[in-house]
Parts: sequence; C-alpha cells; structure tokens
Amino acid sequence: MNEPDHENQHAPLSYHGAWRIVWLVSLLIIVWLILRALQPVILLFALVFLLAMVLNPIVVWLQKHRVPRFVSVILLMLALVAVTTTIVLFAIPPLTTQTQELVRSTPSVWQGIRARIESLTKNYPEVREALPRTDEIAGKAGAAAGTLGNFLLRSTIGLVGGVASFVFAILLLVFVLANPRPLVAAYLALAPDRYREQAHRTLARLMRQMTAWARGVAINGVITGLSIGVLLWLIGVQPALIFGVFAFLGEFLPNIGAFLVSIPILLVALSLGATKFWLALGVIVLVYQVELNVLVPGVLGKEMRLHPVNILFFTLATATMFGLLGVFLAVPAAALVQIVIDEFYLQPRKPDYAAIDREAAALVEGKK
Repeated sequence: MNEPDHENQHAPLSYHGAWRIVWLVSLLIIVWLILRALQPVILLFALVFLLAMVLNPIVVWLQKHRVPRFVSVILLMLALVAVTTTIVLFAIPPLTTQTQELVRSTPSVWQGIRARIESLTKNYPEVREALPRTDEIAGKAGAAAGTLGNFLLRSTIGLVGGVASFVFAILLLVFVLANPRPLVAAYLALAPDRYREQAHRTLARLMRQMTAWARGVAINGVITGLSIGVLLWLIGVQPALIFGVFAFLGEFLPNIGAFLVSIPILLVALSLGATKFWLALGVIVLVYQVELNVLVPGVLGKEMRLHPVNILFFTLATATMFGLLGVFLAVPAAALVQIVIDEFYLQPRKPDYAAIDREAAALVEGKK
C-alpha cells in the first residue's frame, strides 16, 4: 500500500494538477493586486488592530474593577484625547520653534561641516583624494533630503486622508475594543479544526508580545529621549528637544533607530567644533549602551526574540509597502511571521533544537 503511494508521488504532473497550480498562481496574483490597491486601508486597519491589542489589557483591568467594558473604552479614549491635547498645547509649540531654528541654521551648519572637511583634507591629503568635493557632497545631500521629504510627504498624506482618517480610526478603535469577541471568534472559526489550537496560541502569543513590546518601547523611548535631550542641552548642542523627540521615535526602529538618530546629532555637533562632536558622540554611546545593557534586558526581557536581520528585513518591507507609517508595523509583522512559522510548522515537527544548534555552530566555525 505504501509502495504505490510512493510511486504516485513521483508520477508525471497530470493535466488536472497543472490546472490547479495555474489557478492557484492566478488567485495569488489577484489577491496581491487587490492588496496593493488597498494599501492605505490595510495600513489603517493594521495600526488600529495593533493599538487595540496594546490597549485591551487596560480595558480588561477596568472590567475587573467592575467598570462596564463600553464605559471602560470611553474612559480610555477620553484619557488618550486628554494626553494628545496636552502634547499639542504644551509640546508642539516648542518643537515647532526648534524645528524652525534648525531649518534656519541649516546653511550655517553646512558651512561649519564644510570648514571641518576642508581643514581635514589640508592636513591629510589622502582623505582629500578619497572624499568627493564638498559641492558634490552638498548636491548629494540636497538630493537625499528632497527624496526623504517626498517620502515623508507621501507617507503622511497617503493614509486615506487627513482628519477624516483620524476620526475613522478612532471610531474603528472604539468598535474593536468595545466588542472584540466576534472578531476573535471569526478568526478562530476560519481556522480548520485540526489547526484550531495553533490558531488560538498564535493570537494569544501575538497579543502578549505586542503588549510587552509597546510597553517596553514606550518606557525605553521616554528614558532615552529625555537622556539624549538633557545631555545634549547640557553640552550645548541644539535643538536638544528635537533630538530628544527623534531618540524617542527611534525606539520604534530597533537596531537601526539609534544609527538614524545619531546622524543629524553628529552633523550639527561637527559644525560646532571638534569638542562638541566628541562630546555628542560620547553622549550617544553612553545613552545607547545603558539602554542596550540595562533598559532592554530589564524592560523587554525575553519577550521579543527577534534576530536583527529579521527586523531590518521587515523594516524595509513595511516601509516599501506602506511608507513611513508602515515602519511601525515592522516588529509586529516580524513577530507574527515568527509565531506562525513556529506554531504551524516547527512545533508539529518537534525538531531537536540542541542538535540543530550544534550543526549550525559547526557550519559557522568551518568544522566538518
């Protein structure tokens, strides 16, 4: 009985089987085209569902204290509106002022950097030959800034549209948080019976990881942003407040956020002199070393076991698909893919991870 089955596996592809493959490929292409056409909508719903996962534990906590779920959601929305209003009233004006100062000082910053480069090339002729001319650097920097500006603009206005999309997102978030049970039940019902347990564990693990990730990013971002802002203000590198905000937002880009935040800080510091440059570099190294060795292990713990290569891939993938706002989905997307592969493919096979790790180590070390 096993022998005919084994022979059938190696039989030539039948006409019916070929048509099934063609239809499957066609279906995948159609689904892909539909998803591309609905990119802004998918991004909006993905961000709302992610935020709902993060906020749901707060609603559950209020329910345990005998507050009805709908009332809990309304109280939570009012709290979010109050926090947002406070930020707009008290934080946006100084941020706007410092942004304007940074824009006005850009020519002088570039002149300072140019003077440092010319001084360096005079003392070291080899560096002069290796580096392009300062005019070429300016042209490339301007082109890069223009490209970045267009990318940010498209990303900002591409999310369905302005105030209407924000109001729609708030209403959608209220609906999801107020009555999430039918959505979860529909998800579980769509899973085949033999995969119901894996589907349940996948959603449970994803919710736990997203809650831990959001909490960790918020705590690390506030501490890192304040540290960067205060230390840069103390050494006289301005606009310190803007750089602190950059450091906070950079926490949503693990592994590359610190690098992207460091570039404008070091460029501005370089324009102020070598002393400011080395002091700013010391601040960056100190703050991010403390974060890497103290904050990340203490706050995030072992919840997010994601390799940096996976994070970089999903960061570029989500940015390419959805623009700037899509970057916020990089870690959730990486976590979801990893959980799905683990639950539906790896765990049923019960691999010997210790043996696999030894084999991988032998390959890396060049052993036979």
